[in-house]
This record gives sequence, C-alpha cells and structure tokens, in this order.
Amino acid sequence: MRNGNHDIQLRPTVASDLEKLFQIQLNREAIFLAAFNSQDPTDKPAYFAKYTRLLSDPTVNNQTIIVGETIVGSIAKFLMEGDAEITYWLDRDFWGQGIATAALKNFLGIETIRPLFGRVAFDNFGSQRVLEKCGFTRIGSDRGFANARQMEIEEFIYRLDV
Repeated sequence: MRNGNHDIQLRPTVASDLEKLFQIQLNREAIFLAAFNSQDPTDKPAYFAKYTRLLSDPTVNNQTIIVGETIVGSIAKFLMEGDAEITYWLDRDFWGQGIATAALKNFLGIETIRPLFGRVAFDNFGSQRVLEKCGFTRIGSDRGFANARQMEIEEFIYRLDV
C-alpha cells in the first residue's frame, strides 16, 4: 500500500523482528501517550518472553509495519475478556505522516473479526484520529491505572462494526 512517498507493508511478525520492535517501544513520549503499557518497558527479557509467547498464540494476529525496507512498528489484534482489541505502535520518527492510518486500514483488510475495539488514553489525540479515520466510533470511556504515568487516567473506548 502506498501512502504519499511511503510504501507501507504489513507482514506477520517473526521472532527476528522483536529486537527492532523492542527498541521502537522505548521512546519516552510514545510510552507516555500509550499510557497503558508494561510496568517496566526497558525490561528486555520480559518483553521478549511476552512477545515470543504471543507470536505462537493463534488468537493473536501480530503484524510488523514496514516502510520501504525499514521496520517502523507493529499492529495486532488480541483478545481481552472475550473482545477482539486492536493495538499498534509506530516509531516516533514516523508519526504524523499517515503511516499508522494506512497500516491500520491495511490491517483491517487482513483481520476481519468484528466488532473490533480500540482503547486510547484521553489525551492521545493522534491515536484517536487514526481510529476515527479508519471507521472506529467512540462508544464510551473507562478509567484505569496507567503504568507510564503512575496514576489512574481516563481512556476512550472505540468500536468498529464493519
């Protein structure tokens, strides 16, 4: 899929992607905006253990986002309390270029389970726009403890039905 000057591809995530994906998720600004992440995002052994397990979980659809020849992020569907949820993470250097939106649109053609839910911190306006551009509708909110902020915050809940 092309987006402006970018050739954006998704492919199933493999174990050899994890080193680059680990490095991408260390960006402090991204951690703050994601809010609901692991207690210690710098814990490499824990990261590798978790994602190695998820790569073999048949209920999880992990895809790596590639621009040109460069891994720039990841996108996945997983099950949480019986609901299909979406998550994505994009390298900070690639924000604001429409890549996350293009990757999510591409992913929605691969992952057809509906409804599909997305959750986003109340102040993560970029991610809210990505979901809305891809047809998700805000259906409510919840409060939860955000490890990245060490406090309870509001998160918006989005849903895609088609």
